[in-house]
Amino acid sequence: MSLATRIIPCLDVENGRVVKGVNFKNLIDAGDPVELAKLYVEHGADEITFLDISASRDNKETLLEVVRKTADVVFVPLTVGGGIKSVEDVEQLLRAGADKVSVNTSAIANPELINKITQRFGSQILVISIDARRSKEKYASSGFEVTTHGGTKSCGLDALVWTKEAVQRGAGEVLLNSMDKDGTKAGFDLELISLIREHIFVPLIASGGAGKVGDFLPAIQAGANAVLAASIFHFQEVTIQEVKKDLASHKVEVRFPA
Repeated sequence: MSLATRIIPCLDVENGRVVKGVNFKNLIDAGDPVELAKLYVEHGADEITFLDISASRDNKETLLEVVRKTADVVFVPLTVGGGIKSVEDVEQLLRAGADKVSVNTSAIANPELINKITQRFGSQILVISIDARRSKEKYASSGFEVTTHGGTKSCGLDALVWTKEAVQRGAGEVLLNSMDKDGTKAGFDLELISLIREHIFVPLIASGGAGKVGDFLPAIQAGANAVLAASIFHFQEVTIQEVKKDLASHKVEVRFPA
């Protein structure tokens, strides 16, 4: 039996609040993370992802408290990312109640971190997050490059090459965020999804570009095992139930809340 496709709301957390903007700019307050997470689970979310976008690591304890409170009231997998630089950071988050962690910039700076985390805790807890955009640079032979800083800074890495390396080092899932589409509500980057799907064997989460109910099915058909969205859920433009009903009508296996 095939695994159900997962619908995952992403909550960008800054100073203990959920925020959302376009390409991580012009951020708008979107609510309390614990209350939003609880509401999403009631509406059928299969997982919750928190991304700490706070510039200062002084907010580390604030995030841990958000994770603790969320884990007390939410009983679906909880993934937390942002500012994770060590095995000790991972341990803190897991102890607070996270089920998985997502790493991005720190893994690019120190790829061995992937090995260390997965050797200590297992591949199943590590999601490698990759912010990719189109590029004509010679090093981006796949047509896509890896970026950091909200898609504004190139890493000089080919997105496909880096994804394959991260998986080979032990990452158990790939969170693939299209920086060309992030926050635009213009639909997922199907070319990017198809490219990465063809070369990896671990679950692939597609992110960036969801704008309407009809955007989710093409992403799954392109190879995504899960789809992640933020603003359209936060501002109630589309509900998780509507997405799941549409997918089910196209014979995609999804889970509905009991």
